[in-house]
Amino acid sequence: MTVARGAVLAVWFALALPGSVALASPPSSGYHLVSNVPIGAAPGDAEYFDYVTVDSVGRRVYIAHGTEVKVLDADKFTVLGSITGLQRCHGVALVPELNKGFITDGDAGKVVVFDIKTLKTIGEIKTYPDTDSLTYDPSSKLLFTFNGDSKNSSVIDPVKQTVIKTIDMGGGPEQPVADGKGKIYDNNEETNDVVVIDTRALTVTTRWSIKPAGQAVALALDTQHHRLFSAGRNPAALVMMDADNGKVLQTFPIAAGVDASIYDPATDLVFCSTRAGVLHVFHEDAPDTLTQVEEIKTEYGAKTMGFDPKTHNLFLVTSDFTAPSGAKGDRKSIKGTAHVLIYGR
Repeated sequence: MTVARGAVLAVWFALALPGSVALASPPSSGYHLVSNVPIGAAPGDAEYFDYVTVDSVGRRVYIAHGTEVKVLDADKFTVLGSITGLQRCHGVALVPELNKGFITDGDAGKVVVFDIKTLKTIGEIKTYPDTDSLTYDPSSKLLFTFNGDSKNSSVIDPVKQTVIKTIDMGGGPEQPVADGKGKIYDNNEETNDVVVIDTRALTVTTRWSIKPAGQAVALALDTQHHRLFSAGRNPAALVMMDADNGKVLQTFPIAAGVDASIYDPATDLVFCSTRAGVLHVFHEDAPDTLTQVEEIKTEYGAKTMGFDPKTHNLFLVTSDFTAPSGAKGDRKSIKGTAHVLIYGR
């Protein structure tokens, strides 16, 4: 591990240089499992789960769970209800001032609109096949969906509930982050880069390679220091980048199957959750320095994650899986076993 090598080097320098002091290894993050919440079976034949969205003000957690969105109480960790009637949902975005929530339904090629207070469906917006992730941009007051197989982004007016433009992403887009000042950054899985969108001009302005990482998937942003944390697969790595010019500042190896990255501005901690069942924790010591803190063993499949800024809790979703089989050791999710792992300090 990197931390262990760092500790060895610190001791070596302490012995080699008179008067020097050995540096201690970084302390642990303090995160541990605080609750395990089963969410039952979604309608349909398959078990599937994706993005987790936390409404820190409304104290709800929205979990994309196959043909439904399961809603939890963010404090009691109890199930409050479900939004059903979907084919295969992926992400949820909220616009509280309109009392509207939006769900991407990839298989149906649409966005479903719901009432935040009642969780009742109140409309739908036709988009493109494989409508996957989405985010609300407070600067332009527009909603942006990212449509993987269609390789584009649908820009939606949340008031009128209509698509006002389609942006060509040049490849399969994945997780986006908005800086709140007129930019959206989006990982492009197919082209292995970060795509930058001007949310007022509604155009792609530039794109930056995430090499040496590959297959860009998960993305987080430190808005204060203008730092991006892009995590990819094949090779599996976390890359810290300058959000102004795309310069790669540091790279760390991570476990296989990353699907979510989180940055906590209150603690300067960066989290990456992986299908392999490892939650990587890093600390941003300075704008150009990221340190690996620890690797927390979670469960196989726990690759998607949400974050509550109020409590600093992390919500990871997974299920039980079959034993590995075949040449690739494939494992299948077992129907009706989905559950949420809550990690706190």
